[in-house]
Amino acid sequence: MIPSTTGCCERLLVAEHAPPVTAAPLNSRRGFFAALSAFLIWGFLPLYFTPLAAVPPVELVAHRVVWAVPLALGIMVLQGRWHEVGPLFRDGRAVRMMALTALLIATNWAIYVYAVAHNIASQAALGYYITPLMNVAMGALLLGERMTRLQMAAIALAGCAVLMRTVWVGEVPVIGLALTTSFALYGYFRKTVPVGPTQGFMMEVMLLSPLALGYLVYLQVTGQAAFGVQWDVTAMLIGCGPITAVPLILYAMGAKALRLTTLGLMQYIAPSLIFLVAFTVLGEPWSVIELVTFSMIWGALALYSWSILWAPKEEEGSAEE
Repeated sequence: MIPSTTGCCERLLVAEHAPPVTAAPLNSRRGFFAALSAFLIWGFLPLYFTPLAAVPPVELVAHRVVWAVPLALGIMVLQGRWHEVGPLFRDGRAVRMMALTALLIATNWAIYVYAVAHNIASQAALGYYITPLMNVAMGALLLGERMTRLQMAAIALAGCAVLMRTVWVGEVPVIGLALTTSFALYGYFRKTVPVGPTQGFMMEVMLLSPLALGYLVYLQVTGQAAFGVQWDVTAMLIGCGPITAVPLILYAMGAKALRLTTLGLMQYIAPSLIFLVAFTVLGEPWSVIELVTFSMIWGALALYSWSILWAPKEEEGSAEE
């Protein structure tokens, strides 16, 4: 649900649409607030989905898809890109790859909704914290990209945190790892398709919409649907479209104006808010092991952030000497 931009799996997607480093300060400012708004929305999203906990995750994801379609198409029209829709869907390879990424992102959404509904949103935060590190590992394993020593140390520390939590609690944090894996794979495959973020989102929801709409019609006909039973639930289900599309579009706007390092560090805002919301507002139980686990993850992210911000400069300075 929450994009990670600093890892290997999404560099091409962001760089494709990013302006030169010398972008105007005004555009950078607008991009910063657009990205910040996206991460704030994602961070407080558990508060939106908690009242919908009685709605099965698959049904909720189907509503997210169906109600996002008209919004995505409307944005394409407003941007003057309506003419791009036809050529995109006539590209067989692009359609096949976007269908795969659509299934992966839908799976990610369903896992996230399940975590919120079952009062384990903290595992979602854990998963989104680990995602950039997973991207770096996938870049090394699948694309042959080199990892720095700091990045290897960060991945090792995060792995130790997950292993320690597994041994202590007696169960693997399946939800967190599933969120990390599904989104890392989404980013990896999404990288292979030269389609921009807005067009890509439009293609994904349109490709998913026949299945989603068919499933919702089935639920309605068989009397199992949550839609139309209570007006407040119905309104929130319709609102799943904008709540899905708007932050993704704001995120895309930020990605076009900001540097990768800036956007990459901002991505920690969302899981941090999810973490705080889970334990302070939603009242999830927590223990010392949770605090230790997240402390180790934060330490891993500090090492990772150092590796992309300061370490390259230090290496460059050493080379000059």
